[in-house]
Amino acid sequence: MIKPKALKFGDTLGLIAPASNTTEENVQRSIKKLQDLGFKVKEGKSIYKRHGFLAGDDQTRAQDINEMFADPEVDGIICIRGGTGAPRILDKIDYEIIKQNPKVFIGYSDITVLHIAFNQICNLVTFHGPMVSSNMIDDFDDYSKESLFKLIMEPDAYGKLENPEGEEIVTINGGIGIGQLVGGCLALVCSTLGTPYEIDTKGKILVLEDLGEEPYKVDRMLNQLRLAGKLQEANGIILGTFEDATIKSSYHDSQPMEEVFNDHLKDLGVPAIYNLRIGHCKPVMSIPLGVYARLDADKKEVCLLEGATQ
Repeated sequence: MIKPKALKFGDTLGLIAPASNTTEENVQRSIKKLQDLGFKVKEGKSIYKRHGFLAGDDQTRAQDINEMFADPEVDGIICIRGGTGAPRILDKIDYEIIKQNPKVFIGYSDITVLHIAFNQICNLVTFHGPMVSSNMIDDFDDYSKESLFKLIMEPDAYGKLENPEGEEIVTINGGIGIGQLVGGCLALVCSTLGTPYEIDTKGKILVLEDLGEEPYKVDRMLNQLRLAGKLQEANGIILGTFEDATIKSSYHDSQPMEEVFNDHLKDLGVPAIYNLRIGHCKPVMSIPLGVYARLDADKKEVCLLEGATQ
């Protein structure tokens, strides 16, 4: 895998919106927040655009990605938010530009499909971490900040990933698995199946999290991954947070989320844990996708075996 150059304060971050739009106020607050954190900012055209629920049309959003990777003045790229729409630009991205200009790339949620594409097509390590409008402008807590900055600014191996205090990891299946971290938001991982951008989990540590999905929907998506062989092929499975998963439908006898996880993972014989605090939660842990990690499900530990930058 290609590791991007570590960032330092004073570097320029390209701010883009590959998925949904946000308000003009949040755009300005996002720019100021990055500057206050010690970075220069190069503004993508997409952060100011609106096309229904999207941040501009598909071409504009894809062009922002291509131009930010190609721009020698830009040291790293961060998404202003997720939302929806990123899968629409997968076939409009110039992956050769990204291969030739590896840079830190940060985001999560709908950005999951970009992580998968950049990891698999460009062999680029990317960062499943906080986005500016979504996570930073109101209260960018110390835990979230330190988790991200340690990954993107220190080339040494990170070591053990530590949850925020009071958040316990739960073992679903015991055992030890080693492999590259892949995945992200469950719904977006499923959306790649049957496309040229389908996630490859063979021999990998599959990471999954989501927001606002009821247990029966998570059940459906995990079953889809099982039928596609994606769960069985993994060397380990890490389930993150599944916030706002309360039952809202007519399925009053719906299972608790933990039972859904057990139904799909217990019989696989693959090491698996639940409640690593990544993705749609606060505080939020950042993780590097594409680097090798060791999952010890018995000890409820995840250790990064290498640095994510150079």
